[in-house]
Amino acid sequence: MTEQEIKELFARSQALLEGHFLLSSGLHSPRYLQCALVLADPPKAESLGRALAALCPERPDLVLSPAMGGLIIGHEVGRALGVKAYFTEREEGAMTLRRGFALEPGQKVAVIEDVITTGLSSGEVIELVRRLGARPIAALSIFNRSSQAPSIGVPVRSLLKLEIPTYETGSCPLCREGVALVKPGSRKRQQPC
Repeated sequence: MTEQEIKELFARSQALLEGHFLLSSGLHSPRYLQCALVLADPPKAESLGRALAALCPERPDLVLSPAMGGLIIGHEVGRALGVKAYFTEREEGAMTLRRGFALEPGQKVAVIEDVITTGLSSGEVIELVRRLGARPIAALSIFNRSSQAPSIGVPVRSLLKLEIPTYETGSCPLCREGVALVKPGSRKRQQPC
């Protein structure tokens, strides 16, 4: 898929939202990528998964995604690569493997997300992979909306880089204008303007 095809796919799916959003990173933004609206369509999810799998620097033994945002795209990347697709969940604030998922020492793992902003979730998953004795080889995402490449110890590759502004709570112009803050993502955060 070309960058233009991806942009058109998200535009047709009305998946690029405008407003005042609280991101999982704690930052505020005037735009939000609701990848779930695109990934709900299996053929579209499969196409994005194949395109993302092509960015992997080497073939992993499995892919691992942070739930919720990375779950569907991780599954599709796993399908395209012919490997299992596991996901992590937060338990008491920390990324963990549950549901009988386990990593083997030395196993090559690609971390898959829908959107990378600061790299926090991918970094936590990479840390978990290392702690369990496996070897992270890359962090892949549909979108990279960070202003600079996250430094998380592995190559970071994305289908599309978007320049979307983010703001700290104290310097957010949308807060100053009184625009209502919306938290559309999966990670629960309480942070008023």
